Amino acid sequence: MNELSKLPTPDIAEHGAFFPSPFSLSQFTAPVSDLADFNYEKKYDDDKKILIIAADERYLLMDNETFFSTGNHPVETLVPMYHLAQAGWDFEIATLSGNPVKFEFWAMPAKDERLKGFFESYATKFKEPKKPADIVKKGFDEYFALYILGGHGALIGLDESRDVKAALKWFHEQGKYIITICHGPAGLLAAALDEDKFLFEGYELVLLPDVIDRTSPDIGYMPGHLRWYMGSRLAKLGMKTLNEGIDGAVHKGRNLLSGDSPLAANNLGKLAAKTLLESL
Repeated sequence: MNELSKLPTPDIAEHGAFFPSPFSLSQFTAPVSDLADFNYEKKYDDDKKILIIAADERYLLMDNETFFSTGNHPVETLVPMYHLAQAGWDFEIATLSGNPVKFEFWAMPAKDERLKGFFESYATKFKEPKKPADIVKKGFDEYFALYILGGHGALIGLDESRDVKAALKWFHEQGKYIITICHGPAGLLAAALDEDKFLFEGYELVLLPDVIDRTSPDIGYMPGHLRWYMGSRLAKLGMKTLNEGIDGAVHKGRNLLSGDSPLAANNLGKLAAKTLLESL
């Protein structure tokens, strides 16, 4: 039996860009998601949406000058959305530029017809998102909660966006829930821009630990090492990461709901739907 290659797969759409290796995909993707337990007797019946901030860039520059072909992780995106939709919420999708959301389609569960159908139902919104800058001008009053998506695409620019900062500050000041998963907490770093005190200092969360990012090039998941590490930066600002590995852990810390990885997508969806419904 031939062993799967641990060499990253070239992405021919960009010079020096790579998808994860066949071996790493065999370890970290599955043909069907674990979407389950999404029947909610109580449902939200008003018109405030959940604002989703997504990545609009695909190519993440590595320390060796290669590109990782990334984006938002489809399971981390769609499974929590599915729960929240079943609980009665609709969504507003936003990217920094207003350009289409980028996805890691190599992680889409190929045989999960329910999830693929759900994706198609939001395909237009993913293709034609809003710009946070325009939402900042208009105000956030029409939104119930904020969800910052996962996937390595979250490392491309969210941490430097003053529009993301404005969103985080408003939801925080209003006591509204902020949801994030895997690499989504990179967006929380924007709250530190031009501030002496970090908005989330003292908060606890779960996320994709730095140690996994540091070792994933060994199996070809990424073609090189990252230029900066989310967990380390958040720790320096006073946040505490609760997990050292990934096993589907989720955490509710004040108004921040977090999940550790794609393994946590279903658990985070249930936690978010339940928490938001209980807040009504």
